Amino acid sequence: MNVFNMTDCDGNKVRDEGILDYIQKTVETDACCLESMRGSTGGMPSEEHTSIELTGTDRPGLLSEVFAVLTDLRCNVVNGEIWTHNSRAAAVIDVTEHSTGQAIEDPKRLSTIKQLLCNVLQGNISFMTPRITISSSGVTHRQRRLHQMMFAYRDFERLKDVEHSSRIHVCVLDCNDRDYTVVSIRSKDRPKLLFDTLCTLTDMQYVVFHGTAITERMEAYQEYYIRHIDGLPVSSEAERQRVIECLEAAIQRRASEELELELCSDDRLGLLSDITRIFRENGLCIRQAEMATRGGTAKDTFFVTDVSGQPIDPKIIDLIRQQIGQNILQVKGNLSLSPKFPREMARSFLFTNLFKSRIC
Repeated sequence: MNVFNMTDCDGNKVRDEGILDYIQKTVETDACCLESMRGSTGGMPSEEHTSIELTGTDRPGLLSEVFAVLTDLRCNVVNGEIWTHNSRAAAVIDVTEHSTGQAIEDPKRLSTIKQLLCNVLQGNISFMTPRITISSSGVTHRQRRLHQMMFAYRDFERLKDVEHSSRIHVCVLDCNDRDYTVVSIRSKDRPKLLFDTLCTLTDMQYVVFHGTAITERMEAYQEYYIRHIDGLPVSSEAERQRVIECLEAAIQRRASEELELELCSDDRLGLLSDITRIFRENGLCIRQAEMATRGGTAKDTFFVTDVSGQPIDPKIIDLIRQQIGQNILQVKGNLSLSPKFPREMARSFLFTNLFKSRIC
C-alpha cells in the first residue's frame, strides 16, 4: 500500500475534481498494465513524429549545432528535452518532415540524419563514444527515458575537475536483522525529486519494500528499505559506493540552479536553430531545455549559465532579449541557491522504528 500526501505546485491542497479524477484513472490504468510494461522504456507507439535519442560529451554550443543540422535537413522539432550533467549530454527530440508534418520514414533519409548528427557529437575529442537512436516510435515519457540514457552513459562517474555537491547527502547502511539495505537521502526539495530517485533505484534493479519521503521547508528526506532484484541486500563497499554515486547523479541531473528563460513564439522551421545560435554567440551555455509545440505555438524553456558555469550578466540577457524580442523571451528568474547543508549525515534520520512493526 502506498500513501501520498501532496499539494499543487504552489503548495496548496489539490481540490480540482478534474485533476483528482485524472490521477486516479491514470494510476489505476498503469497498475493494470504494469506487468505488460516491465522491461520497456514506458513509450507508446506514435506515427505522428520520429524520435531521435542522442547521448554524447557536452560542450558549449552543442545544442545549437544539433538544431542547425536538423534545420538544414528540413526537420521540424515539435517536442524534446535535453539534460546535461557531469560533462555528458542526453536528448530526446521528436521531429517531423517539414513538407508533410508527418514522421520521417525514408530509410536513406533517416540514415543521413543519423550520420550528420553523429558528426556533430564527434566534433570534439570525446572521452566516450556518442550514441544515436532514431525510431518511428516516440517515447511518451521523455524524462523516464533520459534517466535511463544518462545512467547507461555513466554520468554518475565523477570527473576529477567536477566539484562534488555538498547539498546532497546519501547514506547506505545495512539492516542485518531484516536482510535489507537502508538508503537515506537528504537534499534540497524540488518538483519530481521522488520520481528521479525511484527511477534510478529501478534502473539499478533494486526493489523498494518500505519507504518514506518527508519535506520540511526547502529540505527533503527520503528513506528506502531495498534489496537487489535477486533478493540480496547491498553486499560490498563497491556496490554501496555505486548506489551513493548513482542517486546523487539522479538528483543533480535536473537540480537546476541556472537562469530560466522561457520562449513563446509562433513555430517555424529553424526557430530553435536561431535561438540557440543567439545564445551561443552571447556566451550562454544551455544546461537543460524543454521544447513543446501546441497549435502552431512553440513554448520552450531553457536553463542557462555562462561558459564557466557562473551566473550571467543581466546586460547580456537584455541584449539577447532585444535580439529575439522582449515579448517572445521572458526571464523566469534565477533559481535561488539554498544554504549548504552540514557535511555530517546524521544517522538519527533513519526511521527504523517507523517501519519496525511492518517488516516481516
